[in-house]
Amino acid sequence: MFTLEARKMGYRVHTFSPDRDTPTGHVADVETSASYDDLDRVREFARSVDVVTFEFENVPSKTVEAAAEFVDVHPKGEILHTTQNRLREKTFLSDNGFPVTPFRHIKSIDDLYRAADALGYPSVLKTAGFGYDGKGQAKIRAHSDLDEAFAAMNGNDSVLEAFVAFAKEVSVVCARDQDGNLAHYGVIENEHANHILDVSFAPAMVSETVYRDAVEITRNVADAFGYVGTMCVEFFLTTDDKLLVNEIAPRPHNSGHLTFGPCVASQFEQQVRAVCGLPLGSTEFYRSAAMANLLGEVWANGEPKWSAALADPNVKLHLYGKADPKPGRKMGHLTGTGVTAEEAASAVRAARERLKTSNK
Repeated sequence: MFTLEARKMGYRVHTFSPDRDTPTGHVADVETSASYDDLDRVREFARSVDVVTFEFENVPSKTVEAAAEFVDVHPKGEILHTTQNRLREKTFLSDNGFPVTPFRHIKSIDDLYRAADALGYPSVLKTAGFGYDGKGQAKIRAHSDLDEAFAAMNGNDSVLEAFVAFAKEVSVVCARDQDGNLAHYGVIENEHANHILDVSFAPAMVSETVYRDAVEITRNVADAFGYVGTMCVEFFLTTDDKLLVNEIAPRPHNSGHLTFGPCVASQFEQQVRAVCGLPLGSTEFYRSAAMANLLGEVWANGEPKWSAALADPNVKLHLYGKADPKPGRKMGHLTGTGVTAEEAASAVRAARERLKTSNK
């Protein structure tokens, strides 16, 4: 999606990843397939381009450092280093006064015993690094769960978080340019299934105070980082209307896919603009919008009947070009628009359900 927006604006795109025939490679001008640890190939790649950005945070920081020897990298490698590790990220947030759930650093089983006593039950143990979509997590309901949860971390540093009784999950997707100007898409409401984002819609059903606070926190996080590019801050909204930062995504975010079509300038166009030194575009929505993820399960009975989803003229389909539709794998999404966010969300849910039923 980033590459499609860049190509529309006249840029050529060179993509680097360990895989071949990738979704980005299908539409990029050049595709380099090499390990992120192959720093000679990384440097060769960096010499061939004018600017580097990345689309997920699990790129090793040494890879970014190698590229930065020859060309600007946005966002900065230090930001990637912070956000790809839960402990570093939560420490950054806490040290800068941002609201986060109580947490403890866990290196040993004794650490976990003490932390669980302090934070109480239930709580959630998460690997410090390289976790996403619910991977690397274990819920702890009682003292008897501690040993099993610790073993599930496989000796990796981890973070114990107090369990939050939240009313909903929301996010703010923003873009910050090289002069420090910020544009945002308001507050997006997110619904998850099995720890994977299922449906997002905007505008979120939140109070004006929550809206204002969520945007202000996001702005302050971006400023604290000196961020350049598109960024998402994910929040828990508690039952008493308090915001807690859950995670920072230093990139375009799945919840922002609903900007790809229903907005004047999508989150991906904003990323292009920001890293290339251009002014940011308008974040105005043409209408209220929603997005529903399409996971590999949709292909369980063969190729889905796409016409069933597109029977609603307000629904659009985007498939990513991934070859193997595994369960839980994000293969594409549907976007829909409506007079209200509820109407848009209902449209994409109904379209996805038609896909499932037409495929039986």
